[in-house]
Amino acid sequence: MGRVKFGLLGAGGFAREVMPFVKGSVAKTLLISEENINVYFVETWQPKESTVNGYSVLSLDEFIQLKGKKYFNVAVGSGRDREAMVTEVGSNAEPLSLQAPQATIFDCNIIANGSVFCPNTMVTSNASIGKFFHCNIYAYVAHDCVIGDFVTFAPGVRCNGRVHIEDYAYIGTNAIIREGTSEKPLRIGKGAVVGMGAVVTKDVPAGATVVGNPARVMEKR
Repeated sequence: MGRVKFGLLGAGGFAREVMPFVKGSVAKTLLISEENINVYFVETWQPKESTVNGYSVLSLDEFIQLKGKKYFNVAVGSGRDREAMVTEVGSNAEPLSLQAPQATIFDCNIIANGSVFCPNTMVTSNASIGKFFHCNIYAYVAHDCVIGDFVTFAPGVRCNGRVHIEDYAYIGTNAIIREGTSEKPLRIGKGAVVGMGAVVTKDVPAGATVVGNPARVMEKR
C-alpha cells in the first residue's frame, strides 16, 4: 500500500484528545504498520501554528496536495460543522472511523463510516448509528438505539435502550436518556440539544434545547 496520510480536521481540545489513538486505530483498520502512517492536524484555513502537541498542522489545501493515499476524520463538536468540513474534503480523501483501544463495541451493531469512539466508550448490541458520530469519553449507546448522522455525545452520556436520535443532535455531558420501548422508542428530534446533566424522560422536539431533571424545553427569550 505504501505510506498512508491521515488528516484529522480540527486542532482544538477534542482533536488533541483524539490524536493520540489515531495512528493505532488507522493501522488496525487498514492492517498496516503504524510506521507506514503519517498523521496531521488539518485546518480548513491557514493555520497559525506549524505543530500542535508535536504533530504537524496543515491547511486543508496542503493536505489535499499531498501525494499518495489519504484518509481523514473530523474532530469538532458541532455536527453541522463536521458535515461542512466533510463536504470541503469531498473526494480528495477517504473517511475512516477511529476507535480507541479502550472502546468496546459488542455484537450485531451497524455503524456508518466516520465515527469516533473515545476511550471507555461502549456500544452494546443491535444499535444502528449514522455517519460521523462522536462518542466522547465514558459515553455509551445501549441496545436497539437508532442514531442519525452527525450526532454528538459529550463525555459521560448515558443513552439507554430503544432511543432514536435524529441527525445533528447534541447530547451534553453526563446527560441521561431514559429507555424507550419496542412500541414507542424515546425520540430526540433533528438538531435538538440536550443540556449538561439533563435527565430525558420523554420525547424532545426537533430543534429544541432541553435542560434539567426531568428535562424540559428551555424557552427562548
